[in-house]
Amino acid sequence: MSSENPAEARPALGQVMAGCTVLVTAERRASELAAALERRGATVRHAPALSMIPHVDDQTLLDATRSILDNPPDTLVVTTGIGFRAWLEAADAHGLEGRLTGMLDGIRIVARGPKARGAIQAAGLQADWVAESETSAEIAEVLLSEGVAGQRIAIQHHGAGADGLDEVFEKAGAQVAGLVVYRWGPAPDPAAVTASADAAAVGDIDAIAFTSAPGAEAWLRAVDEAGVLSAVKEHVDAGRLLMTAVGPVTAKPLEDRGIKTLQPERGRLGALVRAMVGHYEQIESVALATVAGPLQIRARVAVLDGKVLPLSPTGVEVLRLLASAGGDVVSRDQVLAALPGASTDPHAAEVAIARLRDTAGKNLIRTVVKRGYRIELA
Repeated sequence: MSSENPAEARPALGQVMAGCTVLVTAERRASELAAALERRGATVRHAPALSMIPHVDDQTLLDATRSILDNPPDTLVVTTGIGFRAWLEAADAHGLEGRLTGMLDGIRIVARGPKARGAIQAAGLQADWVAESETSAEIAEVLLSEGVAGQRIAIQHHGAGADGLDEVFEKAGAQVAGLVVYRWGPAPDPAAVTASADAAAVGDIDAIAFTSAPGAEAWLRAVDEAGVLSAVKEHVDAGRLLMTAVGPVTAKPLEDRGIKTLQPERGRLGALVRAMVGHYEQIESVALATVAGPLQIRARVAVLDGKVLPLSPTGVEVLRLLASAGGDVVSRDQVLAALPGASTDPHAAEVAIARLRDTAGKNLIRTVVKRGYRIELA
């Protein structure tokens, strides 16, 4: 079995994402996201752009928590679900969780988006107000419009640290206590991130899933450093590379660079997977209708009638060439140009077509005498 062929070891699959190579850029909950995608037939490549460094034993966090317990705030701003959960875990590690949740039950809690609200509810608490835009700007606008002078406000920050809320509320006359529960750290494997950027640039990836804005920004930095941003954007614009983000905040670093994204209606991993499935279901509905069934060409494999074809990378490129012609004739010279090397021997094109027929079926590709080859459409 050739090590160059990623499809030979893969069984025939009927799921809508069969043959898709999806890059997951997150460290946290990556296995959960990967499992959901693999159940739909995808092959998952993992290259976390950042690591998460928890502050469970951070004395600064412990002191801030005790200070809040001794002098409860009027309002708590929860910016991330992961941060709120990590704060409760840190409090629990020091025997303070019961006191903390009891105190929080008696104050106003503001959540920056549905994920933060979900973490609050999981702790048996309720968010009094949720910023559906998932932005700190919306929180600032609402609280400032109500007036914060003389109030005590505690803010659980996301992994990038302060996001301007502290300064805004302090200037408006509030007393602010900031809580940094975790920090974003460097990529666990920088070489893997660089390799993933290169793979996206050469068309080896079908889709990329982003679950945080800092993660998206970090991956884009790797793209910039590799000098392949224009190539990545070209694949996105041509519809060969799908960029997905769990919500508008996560998508912003991408869209700031002119990269369009697919986003679910709700900021949840499950909703993100469903959005990706819906995208590929739509693609499947407009797949090339051939005599052998619907044909779709992914980044590295081809899917015919719901089954992944065990083709070499060269075979995929030749079939991609034929499929892109939409049933029109492709000349032998065009087939030769898609083959590795610089052969001008017509026999090389005939061999490549014969191998395709052996794998995809004798009826899929027709020889047009003295002209070339074409796919037989239904």
